[in-house]
Amino acid sequence: MFDPAKVSVGITPTCWTNDDDPTLGDDISFGQCVSEMALAGYQGTSVGHKYPKDVEVLHRELERRGLRVTEPWSSTYFTVRDMRERTFESFRKSMAFIKRSGGNTVVVAELGHAVHQQPVPPLANKPVFDDAQWKAMTEGLNELGRLAAADGMRLCYHHHMGTGVMTRAEVDRLMNETDEALVHLLLDTGHLYWAGDDPLAMAKAYAGRIWHVHLKDIRRDVMLDCNRRRLSFLESVREGVFTVPGDGAIDFRPIFETLAAAGYAGWLVVEAEQDAAKANPLDYARKARAYLRETAGI
Repeated sequence: MFDPAKVSVGITPTCWTNDDDPTLGDDISFGQCVSEMALAGYQGTSVGHKYPKDVEVLHRELERRGLRVTEPWSSTYFTVRDMRERTFESFRKSMAFIKRSGGNTVVVAELGHAVHQQPVPPLANKPVFDDAQWKAMTEGLNELGRLAAADGMRLCYHHHMGTGVMTRAEVDRLMNETDEALVHLLLDTGHLYWAGDDPLAMAKAYAGRIWHVHLKDIRRDVMLDCNRRRLSFLESVREGVFTVPGDGAIDFRPIFETLAAAGYAGWLVVEAEQDAAKANPLDYARKARAYLRETAGI
C-alpha cells in the first residue's frame, strides 16, 4: 500500500516510559527502550526524557541500532500572556535539533491552559479559547510555520486530549484559520477517537495536509469506563485506555488506504502510552509492527 521508499515506521518511547508521568516505566533504561525498538523492527523513535541530552551521544546510540529521530516536540503557549518569546525560543531549538538529526518536521501543540497533566477529567475540563486566544494562536503558528519553511522545514500541529485543540471542530477551525502552506496537520488517531470524533473522516478531509501520523489505538471499554468515572488523562493512561494499532477499536486499514491514495510520505509512528508493568513493551511493539506489515504493507 505505502511505498517503503517514502514512508517509514517509527515508535515513541511511551510504551516503555512516560514523559507526562515519569513513574511509568521508571525502571526501564534508555538502552533497553531503543534496543527493543530496533529488535521489533522499527526505523525511528521520538525523543523521551531518558534519552541522552548530548545530541552526538544520542545519534551514536540510535545509529548503532539502525534508528533515526522521527520528530521533536515543541510546546506552544500563544494563549498565555508573556509566553510568546519562550515559544519561539523552544521552536528554534527544536528546528536545529531535527535538522542535525536529518529530519525536517517539528511537531507542535498549544499547551496553554491544558489539563492533560492535571487531576481532572479531560473531556469536561479542557480549555475553550476565546476569539482573541484563537487569533493569537493561529497567527503565532503561521509565524512558526514561516520560520520552518524558510529553513526547509515544516510544522505539524498535534491535536491533543485536554487541550484547546482537541475535537474535530477545533481542528477544523485551526486548519481554516492558518495558512495551509505553513501549518500542516499531525493526525493522532487515538486522541481524536477519545475526543469523540472519527479519525477516518478527518484523514479524508485533510489527507493532503497531513504530514505526520501518530498511530494510537483505543480500548473502547476502558475509555468509556474512565469517562464514566471521570478519571484524569494520566489516570486513564494507567488504566490502559491507549494501546497499539490492531489491539483496540480503531480500524486502521481504511485510514492507511486514504493516506496512501493521497500520496502520503513521511513517518507512521506507533504511540501507545501504557504502563509497562501491565503491558510488556516489546510484546506490544512487535504486535503493532506485525499489524502494520499486514495492513499498511510496510
